[in-house]
Amino acid sequence: MLTKRKKQTAIKDFQVHDTDTGSAEVQIGLLTKQIKALADHLKKNSKDHHSRRGLLMMVGKRRRFLQYLKRTDEKKYDKLAKKLELEA
Repeated sequence: MLTKRKKQTAIKDFQVHDTDTGSAEVQIGLLTKQIKALADHLKKNSKDHHSRRGLLMMVGKRRRFLQYLKRTDEKKYDKLAKKLELEA
């Protein structure tokens, strides 16, 4: 789980305008940070199957947001994917 400070910095990194907290870019950025944190947790706690399920659900949600962003604005999608290093 992200702390309030980490969440706020992630929002500032990905927001489109000053009051943006819920755009697809922000949500993808937050999910990516949570996924990385949970993946680190699962490396240490390999038998934590409840957290593994949560991780898989977050990955699916992020994938759907990415598909939406690619479908609606491909330039933003490319920029965000490069920034998050999601595609090779």
